[in-house]
Amino acid sequence: MVKFLKKLGRDDSGATAVEYGLIVALIFLAMIGAVNSFAGTTIAMWNTISTTIVTATV
Repeated sequence: MVKFLKKLGRDDSGATAVEYGLIVALIFLAMIGAVNSFAGTTIAMWNTISTTIVTATV
């Protein structure tokens, strides 16, 4: 990863740098979408567990 960033820093081609920036932005957006989906599923799971425990103790 460090080698890639050093190579990117030495790159004189503007078009290539823009392309790399777009690729990084798309990867970032995909990661945000995955984390958001995972978070929603996890919250629903913990809510179900909490409700089940409260119901069982009453």
